Amino acid sequence: MDKSSLKRNNNRLFYTESFYDKIRRYKGVILVICVPLLLVSLVLYAMPTTRSSYDSVESLNRKFSPSVGGGSLRYAVIFDAGSSGSRVHVFCFDDKLDLVPIGNELELFVQNKPGLSAFASDPEAAAASLLPLLKDAENVVPRNLRSNTPVRVGATAGLRQLEGDASDRILQAVRDFLKSKSSFNAKADAVTVLDGNQEGAYQWVTINYLLGKLGKKYSDTVGVVDLGGGSVQMAYAISESDAQKAPKVSDGEDTYVQQMYLKGTKYYLYVHSYLHYGLLAARAEILKVTGESGNPCILGGYHGSYKYAGGEHPASALPQGSSMSSCRDVTVKALKINEPACTHMKCTFGGVWNGGGGDGQKNMFVASFFFDRAAEVGIINPSLAVAKVHPADYESAAKHACGTGLERAKSEFPHVQTDNLPYLCMDLVYQYTLLVDGFGLDPQQEITLVKKVEYKNSLVEAAWPLGSAIEVASY
Repeated sequence: MDKSSLKRNNNRLFYTESFYDKIRRYKGVILVICVPLLLVSLVLYAMPTTRSSYDSVESLNRKFSPSVGGGSLRYAVIFDAGSSGSRVHVFCFDDKLDLVPIGNELELFVQNKPGLSAFASDPEAAAASLLPLLKDAENVVPRNLRSNTPVRVGATAGLRQLEGDASDRILQAVRDFLKSKSSFNAKADAVTVLDGNQEGAYQWVTINYLLGKLGKKYSDTVGVVDLGGGSVQMAYAISESDAQKAPKVSDGEDTYVQQMYLKGTKYYLYVHSYLHYGLLAARAEILKVTGESGNPCILGGYHGSYKYAGGEHPASALPQGSSMSSCRDVTVKALKINEPACTHMKCTFGGVWNGGGGDGQKNMFVASFFFDRAAEVGIINPSLAVAKVHPADYESAAKHACGTGLERAKSEFPHVQTDNLPYLCMDLVYQYTLLVDGFGLDPQQEITLVKKVEYKNSLVEAAWPLGSAIEVASY
């Protein structure tokens, strides 16, 4: 064998078959396996696809659900069942109990009409009216978090005024509705008629939360006065020692002090709701003082009657018109200042304990009709959400209003509604007297009028549902 042949044979001994040689050798087997798989894939790809309602809901969840890095999210669903309609608020909190936006807003807010009280004779229909709002709430809470998301229904003035057991029947129908239709965590006590004290407490929580005060010591918080139509609430944090001095109340009465655990801090909250002393209800109380005779709080030139809560009261001006000083005298009587029934060291009015005062009351935020009237008569710029004023500003505005007659007031106060004009002197005198004589504020003390509070570059309504959500999310 020549050398060239020997070389070729040695090369064959060390020859290794390449990957591509293997493919060529086994191409028949590979085609038998791959061709059917390819055909099946083409068939599946060509089939039409359908999206289930589950996919649609989850897509909506992805659209509205917060996207934050790390930490756990907690949701709270609050139904505000008012007299004019029902509203649902959905809030989302991070593990520090800070609000996390839902979509482009700090909350989901949806409302519909009429309210639950419109279904007095049909409790099931009342409950069913909440279904669209419930679905909207469920669509923005991730499916895996719904069973741990608390839901509350707080009914206010509308249900309070229903006769007989209509209110109780509607509340039970709503409880049954949530149990059968809701995927949220609905506890037995989650559906209630809120009393004035609860509204006052929740509003205190809302405002202090938005201001970043919760979690701090009680002396760093602000007090709140909320003047509604039928009642006025005062709420502020007090020391534990003052809480222990709170007078005992009779059975059936609301206690003066509520304990609340918020952002890791225990608060003793003095809160009291004064029924019949909201702005509209107080008009009736002031008119009762003078009875059939003329009232010095009515603007000159007006003769009529005032209807409120099923009652009708004579409302006529004196021949000489309205008078600031005389109206003050009548208002003090209506408020029952220095009521003999006061058995405590210090009372507000009507024999009600004042909470003892203290640092939690040094910064007062005043809302609702206090804000509205101030905006209408020019005490503040109506475009503002928050403004600093003094009780004495209401006194100055009252002097101006009481010095006009009805006709002149139409041009002097163009932003006041026609129905309210005859009572403008009365309203402003009442507001001043309530702050200074009723709640004991100095006429020159700075107070903050508030409609909305800025939070993370957004303006948030200073209302009770957020306070309720914060409380339930704090547990």
